[in-house]
Amino acid sequence: YGEGSSREHAALEPRHLGGRAVIVKSFARIHETNLKKQGMLPLTFVNPADYDKVKPTDKVSLLGLKDLAPGKPVICRLTHEDGSSEEFPLAHTFNNHQLEWFRAGSALNRMKAANASRH
Repeated sequence: YGEGSSREHAALEPRHLGGRAVIVKSFARIHETNLKKQGMLPLTFVNPADYDKVKPTDKVSLLGLKDLAPGKPVICRLTHEDGSSEEFPLAHTFNNHQLEWFRAGSALNRMKAANASRH
C-alpha cells in the first residue's frame, strides 16, 4: 500500500480524511514512514489470513493503544453486522522515537512541543 517515493501527499490524505490508522497486507517502506510522520498508525496483519475476516460493514476497534510499545502488537476487534465479534493481532514497526510522533499527533507536533519546552 502507498506511494514508494518521498512524496508526503499520499500520507496526508488519509489523515485529513479523519483516519487514524491504516491496516494493510504490506506497505511501501517510504510511505509507511510518511504515515508515521503524519501521526497515522500503519498496521499490518500478523496472520495474512485475517485480512479475509474484515467485512465492509464491520466496526473496527484498535485495542491497547495507550500501551503501544515497540514490538508489541495492537489487537484489532471486529464487530460484525450481526453483533458477533472477533479479535486478532496487528503488527507495527514503530520505534520509541516514532511513537512520540504518534502520541503528539505528528512529527511536526512533536518537534513544536520539544522546541516550546526549551524556551
